[in-house]
Amino acid sequence: MLCKTNKQPFDDKDWAFEIKWDGYRAIADTRKGESRLYSRNGLDFSKSFKKVADALKIQNHEMVLDGEIVAYDEKGKPNFQWLQRIGEQNTELVLLYQVFDLLWLNGHSTENLSYLQRKELLKEALIENDIIKYHDHILQNGKDFFQAAENMGLEGIIAKKADSEYKENTRSSEWLKIKIHKTDEALICGFTAPKGSRKEFGSLILGKYLNGELVFCGHTGTGFTDRSLKEIHQKLQPLVVKQSAFKITPKTNSKATWLKPELVAEIKYTELTKDHIYRHPVFLRLREDIDDTEVKFDTDLTQKQPKMKAKSPTKKTTTDKVKKIGKQQITLTNQNKIYFPADGITKGEIIDYYQSIAKFILPHLKNRPQSLNRFPNGIEGLSFYQKDADENTPDWVTLQKIFSESNDKYINYILCNDKETLAYLNNLGCIELNVWTSHIPKADFPDYLVLDLDPSEKNTFEDVIETTLAVKEVLDKAGIIGYPKTSGSSGMHIYIPMGAKYPYDQVKDFGHVLMQLVHQELPELTTLERSLQKRDKNKIYLDYLQNRRAQTLASVYSVRPKPGAPVSAPLEWSEVKKGLHPTDFTILNMAERLQEKGDLFKSILGKGIDLLRAINGLEIYDK
Repeated sequence: MLCKTNKQPFDDKDWAFEIKWDGYRAIADTRKGESRLYSRNGLDFSKSFKKVADALKIQNHEMVLDGEIVAYDEKGKPNFQWLQRIGEQNTELVLLYQVFDLLWLNGHSTENLSYLQRKELLKEALIENDIIKYHDHILQNGKDFFQAAENMGLEGIIAKKADSEYKENTRSSEWLKIKIHKTDEALICGFTAPKGSRKEFGSLILGKYLNGELVFCGHTGTGFTDRSLKEIHQKLQPLVVKQSAFKITPKTNSKATWLKPELVAEIKYTELTKDHIYRHPVFLRLREDIDDTEVKFDTDLTQKQPKMKAKSPTKKTTTDKVKKIGKQQITLTNQNKIYFPADGITKGEIIDYYQSIAKFILPHLKNRPQSLNRFPNGIEGLSFYQKDADENTPDWVTLQKIFSESNDKYINYILCNDKETLAYLNNLGCIELNVWTSHIPKADFPDYLVLDLDPSEKNTFEDVIETTLAVKEVLDKAGIIGYPKTSGSSGMHIYIPMGAKYPYDQVKDFGHVLMQLVHQELPELTTLERSLQKRDKNKIYLDYLQNRRAQTLASVYSVRPKPGAPVSAPLEWSEVKKGLHPTDFTILNMAERLQEKGDLFKSILGKGIDLLRAINGLEIYDK
């Protein structure tokens, strides 16, 4: 029987209270004239704790006992580290088996008796000696008992309902653990590379099951000694795998090695966030006595997405309308609000544009996390970025929780998978749609590489065209097919399909190599200098850093918040020539262009290049 967690001690006449021991939970079985000892997940403790197994042989009754094996240090305090180092060299170690429950007595199960009845029978039947001890309890006064445990430097107390039956393999609210220090068990799902003088590994990557799914809980890099680093590292090696066990692989602060989540770590921490991330976790010990499948959060609450809050009826303005889009009735507000003052383009026209090209843009948005860039009062009003879906997001909008290391929390990203979500985002003031280069569930493997040509103050668009053609020349010589599009602003993007086969770092590094070759072709016109302060104002910045995890770019066919309502437009290479201008493509002509040419960017979502062959091609070209 297992405990749930309670934050505060309490007084209650219907409850009993025991010390929470810092040891190994162990079941003892003295039936059939034998003395067997095993952990709650079935590990045989009889040899590891031979003293306890031997001490059980003096019992006169056939019993199944529940208790905790505890080691005591020289100050008389329970010490788990000492317990873990049991061996011949520690033959003088003080070791006790604190017995707190009775499950079987002389041919009869006692599990259906009340807690107090079982304790009464246990006290009568158990023969104590130097190692086997009856673990007593007090009634009602949980607060004072908790304070006494804290004064003694103990781990905490256990509260048990006086009339509770014993329920095997159940985490029951009739047994509660109340800890003085916040500790918990978590699965070791990977480890990061060591830095500086640190050896073996940097930190352990932690996870825990929630409603059957493994969720990321942070990492811990403190609490280790040189000895424990080495011992733990050795135990991790047989568990190494290529892919993480998380549905969405979390971003780590250095290169990660992933593991089968089978080893259990006990940690102490200051706080557990609402996203199930441990704040300031410190490693305490490995818990080989705990089954990895038991390492799950106490709560059974499902993580349903928040529904729209009920609102009192309000009178609709004449510019609001309710429209059936896809499967939903959507209220579209302030449709006559001017979003582009110089052009007289309204909010309603932006929504209509996106609906008219939905079948072309949705494949490029589907299952891609995105950052919302909201312009509620048009392009000349205040704008703001929003990553996390707010509490008013309708329950039919698809959300995806992804851990953000920079924010140290999970973010609920919106995935725009249908026409109704597209309209919902536009109605929020999203003039442009900014998406990741990877999609769910392969969030760590981008679908394409983006080469971003970003002109400086004094560059013309003809400079951009010249640079774009230099990119094509590099790609052609290396046997790589690229796909150009206007950024919708002043630059150009060239996309290279990657087929979600390579991780972000590989794709980004390959992009860096390509940009270096372009710079060699046009050293007087281009730069790789990232700093705006240091960058030559006459040079085009060759930006390959858009190819980082969680980086967002304006999607193909996205409207840009610029005068004229320009659109990020795919191009045929024959169109990339003198006379081309980014404002040639706007919401006024893009739908017609799509009907004529179709989706010129369809192939970027395809198979992808062979990166090794491309690199070999570049080596031949470079020679």
